[in-house]
Amino acid sequence: MKTLSRRTVLRGAGAAVALPLLEAMGSDPARAQAPATKAPTRMAFIYVPNGVHMPDWTPRATGPDYDLSPLLEPLRSVRDDLLVLSGLTLDQARAHGDGGGDHARAMSAFLTGTHPRKTGGADLRAGISVDQLAARKVGQATRFASLEIGCEGGRDSGQCDHGYSCAYQVNLSWRGESAPATKEVDPRLVFERLFAGRVRGQADPGAARRERRDRSLLDFVAEDARKLRDKLGGTDRRKLEEYLSGVREIERRIDRARPVIEVGQSTLARPAGIPSDYREHLRLMSDLLVLAFRADLTRIATFVFANDGSNRSYGAIGVPEGHHDLSHHGKDPRKYEKIRTINRFHIEQYAYLLDRLKAVPEGDGTLLDHCMIAYGSGISDGNAHSHDDLPILVAGKGNGTLKTGRHVLLPNGTPLTNLHLSLLDRMGVPVESFGDSTGRLAAVDP
Repeated sequence: MKTLSRRTVLRGAGAAVALPLLEAMGSDPARAQAPATKAPTRMAFIYVPNGVHMPDWTPRATGPDYDLSPLLEPLRSVRDDLLVLSGLTLDQARAHGDGGGDHARAMSAFLTGTHPRKTGGADLRAGISVDQLAARKVGQATRFASLEIGCEGGRDSGQCDHGYSCAYQVNLSWRGESAPATKEVDPRLVFERLFAGRVRGQADPGAARRERRDRSLLDFVAEDARKLRDKLGGTDRRKLEEYLSGVREIERRIDRARPVIEVGQSTLARPAGIPSDYREHLRLMSDLLVLAFRADLTRIATFVFANDGSNRSYGAIGVPEGHHDLSHHGKDPRKYEKIRTINRFHIEQYAYLLDRLKAVPEGDGTLLDHCMIAYGSGISDGNAHSHDDLPILVAGKGNGTLKTGRHVLLPNGTPLTNLHLSLLDRMGVPVESFGDSTGRLAAVDP
């Protein structure tokens, strides 16, 4: 058969389901990012709130012989794909004369490296975030320039943290200094946007028909899929079947996760909504991100586990108290233990995402090999609101451009934006400086 375009999709009833990387796409120039690689490089940032319990986070040894610390133990299966970075600082989240507001500053400065204007009104001023700077260039090669998802919503107006607009505290990604890129927290809407041709803020003309018939999205592209399958070789047919099975399974999980409401003596499932199970919510979003990368729908993403300052309770893992309240531990050993439990839970979900990426063969390796998945918080110790020595991880080899399997101890005070500069280079978006950067991180080079 003729070589397939990397942009080939399956269509039907308003749906447009993209395809994974297939051997039949071997000579498609849209897929070639550099002469030495067939798969594109992807970049994602995962954000967790309120810092971590640093004594149980930082490995004792540095270099390739480091042992995983108690909080990082869930990452054992991807230890050799991991960079643990100590010493990075988010200076622009400090007060600099503006008083309180560390949670708002931590969230807004994490990817921008700029100090937000202290305002509770519409006169926002932050800065373009590293993901959106990359999306301006590499986003032209994919259906979506970037993907912004999370598991906690919030309002973009009003005051939330010591006079700072709520917009600073609920948005990680910024298209410009006054334009946050709002994240989507409903898995159903993310699924529809990615696989059903739905545009955010616009109605999907095929959605009502699909809902009325209570049928899977894939039922409407089945004929297109059959025609394509008949033209593929054996290996590609297996890849296609595995990929479409994954799409269908996520669709089913989203349906099962719909919140149930009581109406009189009856119970009804809402057509859409946030799953009541936080772990399932995080994992659904993780699986959607994996599919988006696998189908090359986007190469840039941000994923907010919870907004900074979040007081979410974690009763399902034995911590009914609010996270933010616990982060002000006052050195209480009982609160330390509960904070560790929350921190480990978050790392387990990060490990789930990385394991899913590593399980996907792609080109000369795995999907994870072609990714750079950063994880961290704009606060280290939540009790002190410290922005020094942040808990930062980067997983994935960045198409062979990152030397992983190490704990790297950087000079204290090294700007976090130095990491951003280094990641931008690997995305093919070199810039002289970014935010408050002072240079690249040579320590992450192979």
